[in-house]
Amino acid sequence: MDLVTALARARSPEKPGPEAPAGSAVRRWPGSPRSLPEAGPGELDLRGLLHLSLAASDDAGRLRPTPSAGALHPVDAQLVVGARCPLPPGRYGYDPLRHHVHRLGPEPDGTPPGATVELSVTARRTVSHYGHRAWPLILLDTGHAAAALWLAARAIGTTVTSGAGTGGLRRDGLAEEPLAALHFAPPEGARRVAPAEAAHRAAADAPTPRELLARRSAGPPLRGTPPRESLRAVLAAAVEASAGELAWCAAVGEPQPELVESAPDGTLRRLAAGDARPTLAAWAAGQAWIADAGAVLLGYGCPTDAEAPRIRRAHLRAGFAVGLAHVAAGRQGLAGRPVGSWQQADLGAALGAPPGRDWIVHGLALGTTHSEEGTS
Repeated sequence: MDLVTALARARSPEKPGPEAPAGSAVRRWPGSPRSLPEAGPGELDLRGLLHLSLAASDDAGRLRPTPSAGALHPVDAQLVVGARCPLPPGRYGYDPLRHHVHRLGPEPDGTPPGATVELSVTARRTVSHYGHRAWPLILLDTGHAAAALWLAARAIGTTVTSGAGTGGLRRDGLAEEPLAALHFAPPEGARRVAPAEAAHRAAADAPTPRELLARRSAGPPLRGTPPRESLRAVLAAAVEASAGELAWCAAVGEPQPELVESAPDGTLRRLAAGDARPTLAAWAAGQAWIADAGAVLLGYGCPTDAEAPRIRRAHLRAGFAVGLAHVAAGRQGLAGRPVGSWQQADLGAALGAPPGRDWIVHGLALGTTHSEEGTS
């Protein structure tokens, strides 16, 4: 698959063709399913980690904690399990609908203690609905899945760390398979972190398990301009999470429509005056409700001449950043809905910079109120 060509076509005004069958909602792993055992003393809590990140909340799979374009969930997860886990060492495929695993084979030589979750995709699920616009969405979904795992680890007091050959959190875009991977270390000492202790550790800045299970993409319309301090916190979360790969700003509505960005001192400063939301609505696959959103967080970069590794990296980090920003928004009492499909969205050119350098990669619509309909 030529990702450079795929992205150029996805950014064009060409409309997708008719829908096609999406196929199985989850990957059909070989072998018999196994339940995820409860972790014992000193073992990594794989069951809790996956329950808070990738497991479905209903039989249709629509209510997984991680957002997905069209609720199609193209991301598949394999586990590389080492010592000090409730499962015997080996490689496993994860079934998020049944919260089971299937043993696929032995673990690679040199597998460190704990477990690595490798994220790959079944592109057909997203292509079935979005056609040629699918690949940016698939990469963003993978970034969201990585964010869900990272947040779940923090909620249960587990460390995302470097292990031999794993690189801890890997979202560099260098590999097509898997697209991303996260290594989770077993707890320090000889005991598992108790849920109450994990919640206490998370109280300051990490999410709680209840918070993660309750998060949803709010249904439009999302109205009401967020307070500036809340918007500052959401922007800061996105900037930190994308690790310098993208620039971030927010289009704000009434009473003073403008584009704002984070200043070096942590405050908000004006990037441009005027109301960008109607233009964003046109660029975001014609989603008219965006024109009335309270604010729209935007991650932009990934120039026209970017090669495939940079395209993957930009979209993986954008999905990861919006995943974390979405949770930050919830903590500020804001409703949020990720917006991943963008056409002709050359924000840099619109602001007077050279064209083709600063395309919108991902967005998060925000509001103080929202509709309960369409929440997913």
